[in-house]
Amino acid sequence: MRSKYFTLIIVFLLFGDIANAIDINYQVSFPEPHTHYADVIMEVSGFNGEVVDIKMPVWIPGSYMIREFSRFVDSFEVLGSGNKGINFEKIEKNKWRVYTKGESDFQIRYKVYAYELSVRTSFIDQEHAYLNGSSIFMYADEFLNAPVTVKINPDPAWKNISVALDRINPNNAWYLKADNYDDLIDAPFEIGNHVVFNFTAAGVPHEVAMVGEGNYNVAQLKKDMVRIVEECTSIFGENPSKRYVFIFHNSNTSGGGLEHKNSTTIQANRWGYTSSSVYNGFLSLVAHEYFHLWNVKRMRPVPLGPFNYDQENYTDMLWFVEGFTGYYDDLITYRCGFSDEAEYLRTIAGSMSYCSNQMGAAYQSLSESSLDAWIKYYRSHENSNNSTVSYYTKGGVVGALLDMEIIAVTNGKKSLDDVMFNMYQEYYVKNDKAFTKNDFMKMVEMVSGKNMNDFIENAVNTTSALPMKKVIAQLGLSFSDLNEKDNSAFSGINSSASNGKLSVTSIIRNSPAWKSGIYVNDELVFMDQYRIGDDLSKFSSMKSPGDKVVFTVNRGGFLKSIPMTFEKTPFVKYVINKDVRATEQNKTNFKKWLRLKGDVISK
Repeated sequence: MRSKYFTLIIVFLLFGDIANAIDINYQVSFPEPHTHYADVIMEVSGFNGEVVDIKMPVWIPGSYMIREFSRFVDSFEVLGSGNKGINFEKIEKNKWRVYTKGESDFQIRYKVYAYELSVRTSFIDQEHAYLNGSSIFMYADEFLNAPVTVKINPDPAWKNISVALDRINPNNAWYLKADNYDDLIDAPFEIGNHVVFNFTAAGVPHEVAMVGEGNYNVAQLKKDMVRIVEECTSIFGENPSKRYVFIFHNSNTSGGGLEHKNSTTIQANRWGYTSSSVYNGFLSLVAHEYFHLWNVKRMRPVPLGPFNYDQENYTDMLWFVEGFTGYYDDLITYRCGFSDEAEYLRTIAGSMSYCSNQMGAAYQSLSESSLDAWIKYYRSHENSNNSTVSYYTKGGVVGALLDMEIIAVTNGKKSLDDVMFNMYQEYYVKNDKAFTKNDFMKMVEMVSGKNMNDFIENAVNTTSALPMKKVIAQLGLSFSDLNEKDNSAFSGINSSASNGKLSVTSIIRNSPAWKSGIYVNDELVFMDQYRIGDDLSKFSSMKSPGDKVVFTVNRGGFLKSIPMTFEKTPFVKYVINKDVRATEQNKTNFKKWLRLKGDVISK
């Protein structure tokens, strides 16, 4: 045994020496940005071997779908000393085998087509370049731990660069470095003539890149973002970033965000900054992505880091990574004063209504939803709502219920904040290791003094209904259902109008339309003797539950008559109320939850 361990130590040390002996340098140029291409040179120095496999990642961490970035690669070639060509062959969809034959220094040259502006991809045009590393930079397994440098050769018209990487020379923004490949591709680049402003919060300098026009107010953004940063930091007790970069892409519609180790990219509605509802949604998204600075980018479930860039990295804990972060984003914006108590309760009630209304919740658990993210979440279809549940929304409700449960069992002395703080300390600050669901459940028990394994297991591993009414009652709250007295006719048909025709886009499971045999893609022509046109609601609004009708549909050029009986809506629309029967302890618990009257986080 001793000899075996000694051998492993020697091998590890040798591997570390090899990695440190190799230098990886990238150059990225944009000779014709209007063609949407980046020219990339990957320079390898100090390689000791005959053959090496050069690869392009198939996915980007934080977005759980195989995206096949190698499909955008053109003009791959390998050059050795004297610019002499080195033999290679493509052996897999994202892998090129290079036969160096002892050549220690060589270059990989290739072009990347980038014309998809999303937080997950790269985009280049005459105005700017946005680069996500996993769709730009190739790698080799042997080089993953080697230090990296990057030289950006911008279009002459571009003056600004925003990226969380360190500069090699403080006076030159275009030469950058990273400790390893993981850090390189976890720092997106924004290059162009975007607006840049800065602020300091929680002792950390923050840079903001505003790309594209918008009706934003820099002074207001600074003020509000400082509050978000400091509120997030207060939960975990420290801010682990030395410098943080926000990249905001202003477009005609919002498009979500993606977290990185020391930065985030968010797509925002360019004209939404002066609308209170749109702006508050934007701030919630900012809080969500910033909360990831701790939850997943530092403390992380197995196997979310180190990553395998060749294939799916499965975890059954996206309900924690994304769901709990989703719970906190609205809670943080409430704590910052961007919404009031009534607005926040409406938000929670809406999420809880979703959990009761989502048909797929009876067929897919949260853990299954996490594992299936790779094939289902980003690839929804007309039956997805009937067969899946969102690990974001339902995971957020589980986070809220667990928070309330911890508060209740500790009589308002502890909360989910304490669990998150201790998870961060144990699994990042002290040990920097990935954790499991069992580790999380042990931490909940340690903080609350109560074994909550059954609560957590039922919530995430089964399709059982969540005990929402029971849990919120411990905070002196109750539900009322606005739909309880709704006697309108329900068909279960979702439709879309185009060119004067109304087509079925989805059917709700177990609804009247589901039972009667109306199909997705059917064109709804008549209801009884009435021509439907492009609006079904004007006819169904005249009906009541129990009324019988006959739909005439055009199905593939054939007319079909389909009888259907309307029903009462099965959906709830919860409103959360304060219960007049609440005890003093219930009220204390409620104050702890919403941190009323100066309540502070206990550590």
